[in-house]
Amino acid sequence: MKVKRIYVKKKDGFDVEAKELLSDIRENLQIKNLNNIIILNRYDVENITEEIFEQAKNTVFSEPQVDEYYVEEYPFQSQDTVFGIEFLPGQFDQRANALEECLQILAQGNRPTAKSAKIYILQGNISQEEIKKIKNYMINQVDSRECSLEKIANLEQEIETPEDVAVVDGFIDMTKQDSEKFYQKYGFAMDFADLQFCQNYFKEVEKRNPTMTEMKMIDTYWSDHCRHTTFLTKLEVLDIEWDLLKKVYEDYLKTRNEVYENKKAKDICLMDVATIAVKELKKAGYLNNLDESEEINACSFKAEILVDGKPEEYLIMFKNETHNHPTEIEPFGGAATCLGGAIRDPLSGRVYVYQAMRVTGCGDPRKTVEETLANKLPQRKLTNEAARGYSSYGNQIGLATRTSYRNLPRWICC
Repeated sequence: MKVKRIYVKKKDGFDVEAKELLSDIRENLQIKNLNNIIILNRYDVENITEEIFEQAKNTVFSEPQVDEYYVEEYPFQSQDTVFGIEFLPGQFDQRANALEECLQILAQGNRPTAKSAKIYILQGNISQEEIKKIKNYMINQVDSRECSLEKIANLEQEIETPEDVAVVDGFIDMTKQDSEKFYQKYGFAMDFADLQFCQNYFKEVEKRNPTMTEMKMIDTYWSDHCRHTTFLTKLEVLDIEWDLLKKVYEDYLKTRNEVYENKKAKDICLMDVATIAVKELKKAGYLNNLDESEEINACSFKAEILVDGKPEEYLIMFKNETHNHPTEIEPFGGAATCLGGAIRDPLSGRVYVYQAMRVTGCGDPRKTVEETLANKLPQRKLTNEAARGYSSYGNQIGLATRTSYRNLPRWICC
């Protein structure tokens, strides 16, 4: 069966996403000559009959009350600028996945194959430089790319057979200069000193060169997301200008001297600063009901709860999840899985999850793109996408989730 294509557009008055994007670009990118934006959801489907496709037009692909659809072709105007965005190959396409599930239910048979993309129509007297600026703002190259506007013959992804895992020849004998070139070539998350540590380990302990898979695995576990390298970085020299913060730090030093008395102290780092208060409470004898195990992945304490008038022993859990680095580079997915981690871990302990809150510490979202550091997502995009990602994940798993940052201080959103 050939690939079928359909474009879906919100009717006037319901095109909230397009109007928000227009306002954002005009204000944040200062492109005043952009008069209008039209957003189309483009769907390509395969392995679906004409009958099911016809039934799906006003049930799966669109809602007649708010949408208009166009089969195969959309009446693009020659004076408009048109481009599309799709997920990178291998990146999970949530919209396409949901479409496949709905079409399979409708057909009551084999699952069709689907791909989705967002098509943007820019209207106004805008220059090529401004078009490039808009694309750079909208496409996060970590997970997306600009897609072709041409229709493809089939949706089957050609997957190349991977080559044998490569051994990093000469790794243990690399000079410092060669190691620096190797480090720069592969863009490791670890710093150069970490790479040198790995080099020494394979030379002295393993007595062999590592495979590239081993290097990538080590690099992943060494990343800020897995190992909390930022939080665990030893703080050796601190220059604190704010008097209040200086006083807080002095209190921390005093507390840690009491907590670690007669035992080996932890390094002075952000992780120790964050956890010292609980250690102090425990030492003072205020946490006798704390539940401790070999692996403590959430704070748990024992409590007696009345159930049908009878006391039962329960564990009450508090779970923190950071996801700073993932949210920084891919805010929607980073914030979504942040909430996911905070919920999944207690669920694995048979805990009923009833409340969650996320604080996204970011810069001022009112700053323009010109004020953003090179190769960094603009603060407004980071803030908005993180809020959407958090809300999306929570609502999908049945935990009613609302996000808002408008009435909070400008450096915080949740």
